[in-house]
Amino acid sequence: MSLSRRSFIAAAAAGLAACSKTAHRVVGSTSTSAPAPSAAPPKETTTTQHSGPAQLVYNGPRDRKMVAFTFHGSGLLTLTEQMLDVTKRLSAPITVFAVGTWLQQNPSITHRILDAGHELENHTFTHPQLRGASAATIGRECVGCRDVLKAQTGSGGTYFRPSGMEGNYPPAVMDEAGLAGYPVVVGFDVDPSDYLDPGAAAIEARVRQNLKPGSIVSLHLGHAGTVAAFPTLVSDARAKGLEPVLVRDLLA
Repeated sequence: MSLSRRSFIAAAAAGLAACSKTAHRVVGSTSTSAPAPSAAPPKETTTTQHSGPAQLVYNGPRDRKMVAFTFHGSGLLTLTEQMLDVTKRLSAPITVFAVGTWLQQNPSITHRILDAGHELENHTFTHPQLRGASAATIGRECVGCRDVLKAQTGSGGTYFRPSGMEGNYPPAVMDEAGLAGYPVVVGFDVDPSDYLDPGAAAIEARVRQNLKPGSIVSLHLGHAGTVAAFPTLVSDARAKGLEPVLVRDLLA
């Protein structure tokens, strides 16, 4: 083996070791199953070609009588299962932007979501504060979750949503999402701040006030108030002539 080849292999090994130290559990994420022994991404990763910067969308077409209820995927499985039961009863599909470590720790929830006809997408690997983060950090978070999705479902998904920022996403997010193979970064135009647990009535009022044709609503799994509010959110949408659909159907 030549000296240059030895140097390349040594550098690659050092890089992999450094990356493995960046993973950590999502703050506030609680699992009902035993956590994985390591939060490192799967060893087998997908390979994508550079597709250029991703496109950013905050909502779908305003002339379509549809809305998309999207959920940040993390937190207690018991509350997630309750939400899935509610969506089934209401025949209301949802799109879950899941955190990669949450899926690793709770692999059974992946197919529970998909088998129910919902959509599963990328919401970073460890859910860090990405506002002000380097392009390398954003790229690792995007690729890490992509590879968890790929390992568990055979697909890395279609859409990416960054963590720790609400709108005005920096160019690095678009660039890194495109490099990871995602054509679209999905934001939202309705945010009731349900993660602050303001209560079901407040969540309902905030969504009702701002919901429009084409809206993408930001909600969170793992919050009891959101579970309680969801039937009213769906009822209010349908009263306005707006049907809940998956993000891929809203943007089609």
